[in-house]
Amino acid sequence: MPDRLCRWGLLSTAAISRKNWKSIALSAGGTITAVASRGRAKAASFIAECSAEVPFDKPPAAVGDYQALLDRDDVDAVYIALPTTLRKEWVLKAAAAGKHVLCEKPVAASTADAAEMIQACLKHGVQFIDGVMFSHSSRLVALRDAIGNSDGSAGIGPLRRISSHFTFRSDADFQRDNIRVNSELEPQGCLGDLGWYTLRMILWVMEYQMPTAVSGRTLQTLRGRTSPAEVPGEFSGELFFAGGVSAQFFCSFLVENQQLTTISGERGYITLDDFVLPFYDAELAWLESRHVLEIDNCRWNMRRHTRRDAVVEYASGEANAQEVKMIEAMNRCVLSGTLEPHWPEISLKTQRVMDACRQSADNGGVLVEIDRD
Repeated sequence: MPDRLCRWGLLSTAAISRKNWKSIALSAGGTITAVASRGRAKAASFIAECSAEVPFDKPPAAVGDYQALLDRDDVDAVYIALPTTLRKEWVLKAAAAGKHVLCEKPVAASTADAAEMIQACLKHGVQFIDGVMFSHSSRLVALRDAIGNSDGSAGIGPLRRISSHFTFRSDADFQRDNIRVNSELEPQGCLGDLGWYTLRMILWVMEYQMPTAVSGRTLQTLRGRTSPAEVPGEFSGELFFAGGVSAQFFCSFLVENQQLTTISGERGYITLDDFVLPFYDAELAWLESRHVLEIDNCRWNMRRHTRRDAVVEYASGEANAQEVKMIEAMNRCVLSGTLEPHWPEISLKTQRVMDACRQSADNGGVLVEIDRD
């Protein structure tokens, strides 16, 4: 164990915080010192339930006020899993308090808000990372080699098309009461909750080159019983890149579980069917296909040529899982005192593309150009 630990505070007892409770416990160099909720009793109940499965040597303190957690001297970094429309306020306050920030996605209600949040973290010398766990997986390192060189001289060849889908089929309770169908709390609906991942994957494949233009369509809307307005319940979009590469994404609260990405090059294609939440296993896999059509007079045969590759990495809940690596990325920044600009840069790019897709959808699917500067 290192001489010094990154001391975490959890700002919210949202369900995803339970996963990151365990991630911090498994991480090299991290511990949790405090958990805040809107009432101390709720924070204490959360701590007791999580500790029953994953205990810390010293139980974290239960705090009944978010600002009180930020005022603590024993917190270096905070995990903010509050609803999207509340994140700006608390990221700004966390940065002003000198706390490093791991922020759930989408990081903000608008690109302007995201830029302000990131600038505040930079001003106060704290790290900003968004909560996209798969961005930290060792599978992406191996996939980069499989895709090949940027000039197309290796791997599956010059890229032509990317497709990414992330969906789950919600029930009546979700569609009535979940915050993700409440425009006051989560105005982007499925586009923010699921589309953020599909867009991040597309941008990662493109080595974070920004598209020149996008279009979007809200295919279905949902409206919770206390929501002032409808939010996207099903959404699709197109991205267009310089050089002729195009991409498509689809996200939905109405379609059964799907997390599929296909990366198409001129010499083959790569498929992942668990790119966000890996299937329960001790390795993370993908398929590379280079099928061949054989024609000889009247004989036509499509020959299957598919190879499975994988990296050794547990799907979840183990020391080498992607969510633990995300926590360790923050631990390293905090303990070394060295900020990593890559993480806030890709957050802001993802937010910009998402907002442009929503702008297009709100205007009938018109093409929206994106400034690449």
